[in-house]
Amino acid sequence: MVSKDTIRTGERAVVCTPAGDAWLRFIGRIRTPFATRDSCPRQGRIDGPECRLVLDPVWQPALAGLDSYEMIEVLYWLDRSRRDLVTQSPRDDGTTTGTFALRSPVRPNPIGTSLVKLVRIEDAEVIVRGLDCLDGTPLIDIKPDRCAFSPKAPPKAADGG
Repeated sequence: MVSKDTIRTGERAVVCTPAGDAWLRFIGRIRTPFATRDSCPRQGRIDGPECRLVLDPVWQPALAGLDSYEMIEVLYWLDRSRRDLVTQSPRDDGTTTGTFALRSPVRPNPIGTSLVKLVRIEDAEVIVRGLDCLDGTPLIDIKPDRCAFSPKAPPKAADGG
């Protein structure tokens, strides 16, 4: 893993003005065994270690019904990521790709998402497997993978034959 201030061969950064056009309300923090970027997996695995979504107690009632889902989506703020790269070289081989074509944590708005396995809920803590973020990462939101209110797939077009 590359340090926050390192730019690899072929990468390009831009000068950013301070962000001030949106406000997020963090609903808690994520507890993982990953203390450093080097120890954090590039992608979470469903058979990975148990991690905890520790919600502020005021949000505990919002968990009602979540335990009926096997898979949930977790959104989090990658607070230790740089935000100025427009091209990146993930393999550090000089080959670059645009930031929006990567799942890299380095983004203008470093929002991370993971589809994780819900293991259990204990009071205001949701225990999951499959996360790939550092310990202490701010939690933005939790959503079921699919629910009764998810949009239905559009009907298939009839074959006009």
